Amino acid sequence: MSNNSKHEILEKNVGLMALCMVLAVSIGGLVQIVPLFFQKETTQPVEGLKPYTALQLEGRDIYIKEGCVSCHSQMIRPFRAETERYGHYSVAGESVWDHPFLWGSKRTGPDLARVGSRYSDDWHRAHLYNPRNVVPESKMPAYPWLVENQLDGKNTAKKLQAMRTLGVPYSDADIAGASDAVKGKTEMDALVAYLQVLGTSLKNKR
Repeated sequence: MSNNSKHEILEKNVGLMALCMVLAVSIGGLVQIVPLFFQKETTQPVEGLKPYTALQLEGRDIYIKEGCVSCHSQMIRPFRAETERYGHYSVAGESVWDHPFLWGSKRTGPDLARVGSRYSDDWHRAHLYNPRNVVPESKMPAYPWLVENQLDGKNTAKKLQAMRTLGVPYSDADIAGASDAVKGKTEMDALVAYLQVLGTSLKNKR
């Protein structure tokens, strides 16, 4: 059978064509993905990386709940235009304890991968309460209710426990004290605490 005949059979058989496509994509994907599980750069935390505190972890959940991830990426690409604006490009070792990771690709607002320590707590509070108080041209919605919503800490210990099962090195003391660590704090406190730690492990290392 000639090669042309073989191609004709493949092109005329939709099921066979689909099977071959799935096979090709699967092999290509495995060749790209599997090696990443064995590379230190993608599986080991960067030097100085610390697990989120109980308050920061609650803040991360609020970040997700309020949809911040829909407008802000946390992944600086290794291009000059990006690094000059945002700072050192993102590396996988910064996110090994993020479940799920929030690199994203949507930038309605600026990337937040290196926002930690760039502004004061008061700036973040004013910005979250009403962005136009500090950035008049901002299109970001206001989040005034964050000041009023209190954290009760009921599930905080369980969240740390769940993260530990995924490999985050929380100690028994961290988990035992998680609830007390967030009691009396507001959602604004938690979100600001989370924003202030973003990207600081690599930034401090440099």
